[in-house]
Amino acid sequence: MPAFVGAVQVVNIASSGVFNIGDVFQIHPISSTKVFAGAGSFNTADQVKVINELSSTNTFDADVIDQGIGFTL
Repeated sequence: MPAFVGAVQVVNIASSGVFNIGDVFQIHPISSTKVFAGAGSFNTADQVKVINELSSTNTFDADVIDQGIGFTL
């Protein structure tokens, strides 16, 4: 259904965000990321005590290309 839109001010759109004015059937924002995290990462609590005697995170990626996100619906 058509709509009348007044003044619009866009301040910021995130890297995986979508801005649309008007009719649309489907919107598919796509984003991809790779995260390397060592021991003790991503802990959530009021009090966290992490003791890592020896910690090493392997970030070597021999194949360089991971699964693509192109042509996904």
